[in-house]
Amino acid sequence: MRRMEPNETKMAKKDRRDRRRFSKEYKAEAVKLVLDEGKSVSQVARDLDLTPSAMGKWVSQERADRSNGKTGLTTEEREELRRLRKENRVLRMEREILKKATAFFAKNSQ
Repeated sequence: MRRMEPNETKMAKKDRRDRRRFSKEYKAEAVKLVLDEGKSVSQVARDLDLTPSAMGKWVSQERADRSNGKTGLTTEEREELRRLRKENRVLRMEREILKKATAFFAKNSQ
């Protein structure tokens, strides 16, 4: 296996595309081409200059939303899960702080 030179590594990074953001409306229209018009994910991705993996992810999410979660988590469920995980992290952190405070005050009161 050939070792890459440092400048070759930099060139490989230049080939990467910048991260793009798409509106909900844009995603919905792209997904509609696949689900409602019967085009393939790879064809729509090629036509719209998207990665097939991103397009596939959007389509899978819309299928889950349309089936009310029978094929995966709906968008609403994903948002709730994200919110609950964040809340859980905060509660664990608060519990750790209270444990340390309790130990500190118990030690000082003796």
